[in-house]
Amino acid sequence: MARPTPLSGFPEWLTDGRVVEQYVLDTLRRTFELHGFAGIETRAVEPLDQLLRKGETSKEVYVLRRLQEDADGEPAVDRSEKQLGLHFDLTVPFARYVLENAGRLAFPFKRYQIQKVWRGERPQDGRFREFVQADIDVVGAGELPYHYEVELPLAMAEALGALRDVGVPEVRILVNNRKVAEGFYRGLGLDDVEGVLRQVDKLDKIGPDAVAELLRAEQGATPEQAKGCLELAAISGEDVAVVERVRALAASYDAVTELLETGLGELAALIEAAARRAPGVVVADLKIARGLDYYTGSVYETVLVGHEQLGSICSGGRYDTLASDGKNTYPGVGLSIGVSRLVSRLLSAGLVTATRGVPTAVLVAVTDEAHRDRSDAVAAALRARGVPADVAPTAAKFGKQIKFADRRGIPFVWFPGQAEEDGTVGPDQVKDIRSGDQVDADAASWAPPAEDLFPRVVPAAAE
Repeated sequence: MARPTPLSGFPEWLTDGRVVEQYVLDTLRRTFELHGFAGIETRAVEPLDQLLRKGETSKEVYVLRRLQEDADGEPAVDRSEKQLGLHFDLTVPFARYVLENAGRLAFPFKRYQIQKVWRGERPQDGRFREFVQADIDVVGAGELPYHYEVELPLAMAEALGALRDVGVPEVRILVNNRKVAEGFYRGLGLDDVEGVLRQVDKLDKIGPDAVAELLRAEQGATPEQAKGCLELAAISGEDVAVVERVRALAASYDAVTELLETGLGELAALIEAAARRAPGVVVADLKIARGLDYYTGSVYETVLVGHEQLGSICSGGRYDTLASDGKNTYPGVGLSIGVSRLVSRLLSAGLVTATRGVPTAVLVAVTDEAHRDRSDAVAAALRARGVPADVAPTAAKFGKQIKFADRRGIPFVWFPGQAEEDGTVGPDQVKDIRSGDQVDADAASWAPPAEDLFPRVVPAAAE
């Protein structure tokens, strides 16, 4: 069999990388639950027409086809079934979940969801075709108070901040409010608000000159209107002074509107609350647009400080009509972390590492195959007390068994007591193969130090 080659865009971590990923996921899950979010998991597939209903391109969706073949060797197709596709984010499945279960959910409904998603885009640094997302959302029935737009980014900031101790860089949550943008654009006389937002969303990729040209060519903006859009996008800051700068800019263009003032009030409330509860983490950035048309209020993007070129690792916003059955509407606000993107940067940049790639804390040596059952009994006694233990695969010389443990990062090797000439059996001993210390031990009471019990994730420099 020829040596297989990796599939581009489908990450597979080695065991130590998987330890890092699991630590990130466990930390996020624990923090989400502390904030009252309940975990759910939805199916991997959705009807294709639902996946594409917000205008996403079908080229990004992995479409499923039946595997069974008919008599001619062609794939069998059941025309009564809808065409299905793998979900490319967790938003559409969650909206469907809310509609299907609305009568059994208590609103406001707070959920977190951690699952794989699939997207047929061109793989590049931090972008994959198969990746793990972690979402949090709050959804209301008919209405949802604005304070959730403040609380969600702060909960996410706390979740990401909980990773700082192991070497994850600081994060900045960049926030804007779609009411501010829409109110300003309409005050300028630009009616194609969604089109303007899509162009402004490209600023970091193509630069202001190219965005201005697109605004003139595709949205019919005058040079003065395009200039105003770019000036708004250039405003940023950590305190409510940002609001006054936007208000002054709007006044200079005679573009003050009621919608703009509503959005500025909401943005000010978010910035003030964030400054009290998480100083320096949340920054108002008026170029944050989030090009998807279902966002209606606050919008968020999150970058790793010092790794801004990676792009946003976490994004989201307020939506009012994503989940609706025509009679009832379920507004919400949500944020989504690209976990695989975050983990890929932690590993590729050597920011964090695992103390070992296997869970085993103790390898029980085997003196000879005739007495393997003694080693098995020791391992069973250790496991019963919560100590991860494995038994050596062969009764090789002890030196080779120690090397076996060392290659896997297992810190301790257990030696069963040796038979004496008088028929007695000597005490068991356990060796810390890092320091060379060896002591008598009893499987009913001995345990490794707490820091060695399970693999830990630490800053790379601290390994």
